[in-house]
Amino acid sequence: MLLTISTTHRPATDLGFLLHKHPDRVQSFSTGFGEAHVFYPEASEERCTAALLLAIDPVGLVRRGRGVSSFALAEYVNDRPYVASSFLSVALVTVFKSAMAGVCKGHEEFVASEIPLVAALPVVPARGGEPMVRRLFEPLGYEVEATAIALDERFPEWGDSRYVQLKLSRECRLADLLNHLYVLLPVLDDDKHYWVDEAEIEKLMRRGEGWLAAHPDRDLIVRRYLKKQARLYFPALATLDEAQPAADQAPEGDEPGREEQLEEKVSLRDQRLGAVQSVLRASGARRVLDLGCGAGALLQRLVRDGYEQVVGVDVSVRALEMASRRLRLDEMHDAQRQRITLLHSPLTYRDKRLAGFDAAALIEVIEHFDPARLAAVEQSVFGSARPGTVIVTTPNAEYNVIWESLPAGEFRHRDHRFEWTRTEFAGWSESVAGRYGYSVRFLSVGPEDAALGPPTQMAVFSR
Repeated sequence: MLLTISTTHRPATDLGFLLHKHPDRVQSFSTGFGEAHVFYPEASEERCTAALLLAIDPVGLVRRGRGVSSFALAEYVNDRPYVASSFLSVALVTVFKSAMAGVCKGHEEFVASEIPLVAALPVVPARGGEPMVRRLFEPLGYEVEATAIALDERFPEWGDSRYVQLKLSRECRLADLLNHLYVLLPVLDDDKHYWVDEAEIEKLMRRGEGWLAAHPDRDLIVRRYLKKQARLYFPALATLDEAQPAADQAPEGDEPGREEQLEEKVSLRDQRLGAVQSVLRASGARRVLDLGCGAGALLQRLVRDGYEQVVGVDVSVRALEMASRRLRLDEMHDAQRQRITLLHSPLTYRDKRLAGFDAAALIEVIEHFDPARLAAVEQSVFGSARPGTVIVTTPNAEYNVIWESLPAGEFRHRDHRFEWTRTEFAGWSESVAGRYGYSVRFLSVGPEDAALGPPTQMAVFSR
């Protein structure tokens, strides 16, 4: 398994600074599944090429229980030692970790510079062939040369294999090239050699920062990278939606998501957040929870409203990091910072830290849970935390027909598990209020249609 990276930047041997690998030395690294070797086939002022050679030990993988087993001999007879797959991605972060982070002490300006780079991989597994390779890399600005590899050159009638010889050319930061390869090689292969869990979402967000959210095949990339596990890719897609845009209004030139496009004409998001602020002020609350706070749009407003304590809660660590940046917590003076807390906690489990608050807001949150999980959310919020006031907003499904750009039968957001009519929402709200000792009233948010009602429906629970 081989990867070469070449540059004609002058002096070309400066590539060694970026990679933290000296052109005059051969270096070897243990990866846990074999050995990775870094060397320079050419190193001159005019052109420099760094090579990463990965030698996988398939027998060792079997002995450690990490082989593949799609058929009886698959653990011993497979393509893994010869193709650029998730093994190469792991090797990249093992060998070039500092380069991928864009760190090079004393050469900060060079690290941030775009230089001419060419990455070559002799054998890349590509489910979807050359068209898929182009779909993934060309939107990122690469000139792509992908040559299909025949199944057997002696028998051309057999056609092409699923492998391609790949060369990528572009002027960019080296860190960008390495991170693109780290994410997209396993996506092309549509497989990974290791078990994926929630930690893989954080890796994807980190390596995809600055480019993944805007990629036209973002959803395909996320699903393949997370091995098509819905428990992982739905939260990942939701996190990307929250990150794009990162402020209340999308920056000029950004392409908003579908939900934002639908609501833009009526500034529904601002109306919804403003309505929540008004209800909270009227309740007399001093200590407030934002449950499912996401990237912090409501938190930002609550901080300005001067509450004694504001707590944002979300299951996504990435979302909490974005909320922290949005609030500029690291720039606040101590007295102001002590009023704000961000908690990592799922709403489907009881959390004693959420008890004792005057009010809680769940803004466009409940529709992201499977209906079967709503009972756990109800018990956590209304049974365990028991704030004096609870505000819940959710889309009004009846209103969807007004938006011509929303196909019939589809939800406003890809991660919504349901969208309720006014009758359905009222039935659920009244049932929850009766079981947990609350009264409930309903408010409309946004321009109200005489027959279909408002785009957003709000329930205010009080006890």
